[in-house]
Amino acid sequence: MKKGLIITLVIVFVILVFIFQGIGMYNSLVKSEEAVNAQWANVENVYQRRADLIPNLVNTVKGYANFEQKTLTDVIEARAKATSVQINPEKLDEASLQKFQAAQDGLSSALARLMVVVERYPDLKANQNFLELQSQLEGTENRIAVERRKFNEMAQAYNTNIRTFPRNIFASMFGFEKKAYFQAAEGAETAPKVEF
Repeated sequence: MKKGLIITLVIVFVILVFIFQGIGMYNSLVKSEEAVNAQWANVENVYQRRADLIPNLVNTVKGYANFEQKTLTDVIEARAKATSVQINPEKLDEASLQKFQAAQDGLSSALARLMVVVERYPDLKANQNFLELQSQLEGTENRIAVERRKFNEMAQAYNTNIRTFPRNIFASMFGFEKKAYFQAAEGAETAPKVEF
């Protein structure tokens, strides 16, 4: 009788240890996924800041009658496209992140073309409001780079977490899926050609 009770207690203890380990692993996966989602919100926040600065920049530039309308229209359209692409942080897969990144790259390209055209307008380049907006945009671009890097670090930690044994068993049982990474824009590996 005593031997049977000891065996039963040992079995119950072992089962409880596995249950508590399982709960701990599940909670660890949830925390890791929430960290990625929170960092994604930070990425969206800085992209939104950039989008919010653009109307002021466009209005400042519009004040110069000779300024090329097509360039302004391209920036406005790229901003509209970039702000229309929304991603559910629960579904940060490769395809959705590439779609988001393509829209943002389109806006970056339109802004770069705008800044090149601005070079032909010395009065505009000297405008204090324009200079301040340009400085804010530069700062925002730096923030975007920092937040994207942090996102990639969080996504890497999460992806590692869901792929290591035995967490990978719990991850597949409870539907934790791999998160995509930001990648450099196509052609970024080639340095721009500068000629004097």
